[in-house]
Order: sequence, then structure tokens, then C-alpha cells
Amino acid sequence: MGIKDYILATPCKNEEESLPKLAESVINQTIKPVLWVIVDDGSTDKTPDILKDLTSKYTWIKNVRLNEKPRDLGIHVSHVYRTGFDYAINYCKKNKLQYNNIGCVDADIILENNYFELLAVELEKNKNLGVCSGRIGNIINGEVIWTTFRADIPSGGARLWRKKCFETTGGYLLTCSPDSVSNVKAKLQGWEIRQFKDIKALSTRAYASAEGQWKGYKKVGANNYFIGYTPSHVILKGLKSLHSNNKSFEDGAGLAYMYGYFSEYFKKAPRIDDPEIINYYGKNSMREIICSKVKSREAKK
Repeated sequence: MGIKDYILATPCKNEEESLPKLAESVINQTIKPVLWVIVDDGSTDKTPDILKDLTSKYTWIKNVRLNEKPRDLGIHVSHVYRTGFDYAINYCKKNKLQYNNIGCVDADIILENNYFELLAVELEKNKNLGVCSGRIGNIINGEVIWTTFRADIPSGGARLWRKKCFETTGGYLLTCSPDSVSNVKAKLQGWEIRQFKDIKALSTRAYASAEGQWKGYKKVGANNYFIGYTPSHVILKGLKSLHSNNKSFEDGAGLAYMYGYFSEYFKKAPRIDDPEIINYYGKNSMREIICSKVKSREAKK
């Protein structure tokens, strides 16, 4: 077993345009995954044909097909991801395949050829590093728009966990905002989490835009309510989006975000049944806001 060996999971639905680009970038990785599981969440386009071709050519690529369901950007997404992780972990156990790290990548991502090798090197260098990612840029109207850089928050779109960190934090939990929950669980256990600015990947669409950014940001707001964000945090974050010059935001994205949050807040919708997560966001909301402003200024330098 190599120290950099990893397994990889990808959810997809109707990704006939983006999936071939992702597949090419994974196949060309300088260190390929021991196993790559792609979970098809009921695609109705040519995605199943693409997956059939991939799995026939590469024995280390596997496909799991779920029954067709309406797209749900909440808990359902974490279910699709976890289906991939569970399949990969059980397959490796059954076939005695060894790995040290666990990765995920969204279907709309294009990776640099050494993306996962560079992340694995960082995990190898820092034994306390539990979760990491590179920086994700969004291709919008032919131009690459880079997300605001936060060194202390790994991106959810293409990340790598140390196997031990993944296991001790409960794996990929069935919850809204599973990546944020995973980050907090890791931090509370004393793991470091990082995003590396010079390790890069591209997304072929804007953030939260699979079904349009209004619906996407509304769901992000609802998810932030679910995991315990405070109203003051959400208002400041929403206003920041409204006044942002970032071209990856559609007009009104900040309003959609706040609307999604306060729709849940005023009807007193249920929140995550995890006091650790609720307490973390309750105590650290203002710190997150200040840190975000500082990191944004640093990224502009």
C-alpha cells in the first residue's frame, strides 16, 4: 500500500456534458485512485452510457445506479455521496484493497493532473492534517472566477480526508451541509483542516447553480439554518454577497440565501440533532465572520 493511495466517490445526475471532462482528469491523475465509485442518481440523459463505457475500459471505476428521484440539494445529496463511500469501503474490504485516504469530487469538476497527489503529499507532511482541498475556480462565460480563498475551510467540491479522520468523525454523515459538518467534527477532534491556494481545480458551472442560483442559494441558506448558523452571521454573509463584485454570484444570490435561512428560522424548523455542531456555530459565528473578512483581504493582496 502506498502512503498516497486513496479511494474516490462522485455523485452525478444528468451530467453528460461535464462527466467526460471529469473522467479524463481523474484518469490522467499522476496517482490514480485505488477505486473510483460514481453514483448515478437516476440520470435520464446519456450519463448511463458514459458510465457503461468507463467501467468497461477501467476495472478501477465502478458505477452504482440509484432509483430515479427528484433532485434534492439537502440530505438526499449526502445519501448519494455516502452510497458511493460505503460501496467503495466495502468493495476494498472484500477485495483486500488498501488505501490511506478517502476523496470525493463533484461531477462538474476538472482536476489538475496532480491534484490528488499534491493533497496526499500535504497529508503525508502534516500528520495532524485531517481534511484538505485545493482551490476551486468557476468557469463562467468562458472566464475563470476564483472563489474567495479561505485557508481554514476546505472546498467540498474536490477534497481528501485522511482515512483515520474520516472514520473517527463518523464518516460521511447523512445531514444537510455534510462537508461543513465534517469540517467542524474534525476541528473539534483536534484535526487541522486546510484549503491550498496553489492546488487547483475548475468547476464548469457557478457555485450552487445546478438548478439555478436562486434555488441553490435558497437551499444553502436553509442548510445553514439546519446546522446552527446564527441570524447575525447569515445577515452579514448575505449582505456581503449582495455587495460582492464576484462574477460567480448572480444578482439576488444574497437575498436568496437570506430568504432560505429565515424561511426556516421563522417557522422554527428542526435543526441538526447534534449539540456539538449547534454549539460550535452558536459560539463561533462572529469569529467566522471576522475570519472571512480577514481572509478575503489577504486573498486580494
